[in-house]
Amino acid sequence: MLITDATLPDGRTRDVRVDGETIAEIGETLSTTPDERTVDGSGKRLTPGMIDVHVHFRQPGYAHKETWETGSKSAAAGGVTTVVDQPNTDPPTIDGETFDQKRDFAADSLVDFGINGGVTAEWLPNILLRRPLFALGEVFLADSTGNMGIDADLFADALQQATDREITVTVHAEDATRFNESARERGDADAWSAYRAAQAEIEAVRRACEVAGEHDARIHIAHTSTPEAIDIASEAGMTCEVSPHHLFLSRNDLPELGTFGRMNPPLRRENRRKKVFERVADGTVDMIATDHAPHTREEKDASIWDAPSGVPGVETALPLLLNEAREGTLGYERVRDLTAANPASVFDIPNKGRIEEGFDADLVLFDPDEVREIRGEDTHTKCDWTPFEGMDGIFPELTMVRGTVVYENRREELFAEPVGQNVRETGVR
Repeated sequence: MLITDATLPDGRTRDVRVDGETIAEIGETLSTTPDERTVDGSGKRLTPGMIDVHVHFRQPGYAHKETWETGSKSAAAGGVTTVVDQPNTDPPTIDGETFDQKRDFAADSLVDFGINGGVTAEWLPNILLRRPLFALGEVFLADSTGNMGIDADLFADALQQATDREITVTVHAEDATRFNESARERGDADAWSAYRAAQAEIEAVRRACEVAGEHDARIHIAHTSTPEAIDIASEAGMTCEVSPHHLFLSRNDLPELGTFGRMNPPLRRENRRKKVFERVADGTVDMIATDHAPHTREEKDASIWDAPSGVPGVETALPLLLNEAREGTLGYERVRDLTAANPASVFDIPNKGRIEEGFDADLVLFDPDEVREIRGEDTHTKCDWTPFEGMDGIFPELTMVRGTVVYENRREELFAEPVGQNVRETGVR
């Protein structure tokens, strides 16, 4: 395939040739070859596919919420070409058998993937850590969906075992002793944010970074929701991610969202959200990861104390960020770094994350002038709702995974058959 006259994130207009699974040539004017498909990129932009290092595709155990088929379709339609699934499924991914079971489910994926291993009192590290894990975690320092919260001693042990094997540990950092129990007397939508207070995250991140330093380990902080936690991680030399809901939504949105705005960590006050956005824009935050955590409408339509935590986001993250780039609040190069280049670098995924010769042809073509309102009913996740209802997004016309067009929405919407591979498997580029 030859994509002609497309604008790259750095502003250059180039032709990009794909041969097999890789980017073969990039040039100002490339000649077509016989039988080569040509896509006119004039007026369009080409960016690397998003590497989303934090999704919950729910299999095994919760296929009524999401499957690898529906989740990866949603990813492809949103310009995500690699996803990393978290371990809090049923059963949790804590040993060799459960890893192998999840890998079998992942054979349905349209996009490339990684599988994280989990830590509980019952985990079998000597077996689990020999599997081709993407990372260890998210390691839960407080209970969330799946009730996988662990104590300090087990965290330290897991950190040491992973470090000995040069495996990065991803941490869900909240300190349950800092939760505001008085908030449990309330029943409004904001009560969850009041209960899982900002200080619970801040102190947990501080302590996690201290323990990592003691073990000469590298940790990655998942879904940081406060500017203080971001700064602590950065100053400690650790990496962190921000999820789209913490970037674009705040407690001001909870009267409208209700229990559909409940997640862990919860939404924060608007002034904190703005400061998080500043750190995303200025380079302090390493990456955007969605924490895509779908639940059905029926499950979310409950009291604030009974509704499950989590929101979908894998299909809308890149479109939201591309719209920010169009409006000038983020540059296209910054969006590339947040969604592709930095995740590939931090988690050591060779040949992904950039539009360069020899790299995997994980590409997203989009028209920056084609802005549309996000509607839950238009998404492809198994749960047909979104917390970003009515917000503007720029969606792909074409999504390519290692040279295969897995999603196309030019004249009509088309999906390919599954081509996803585990990025940690031997033989996978």
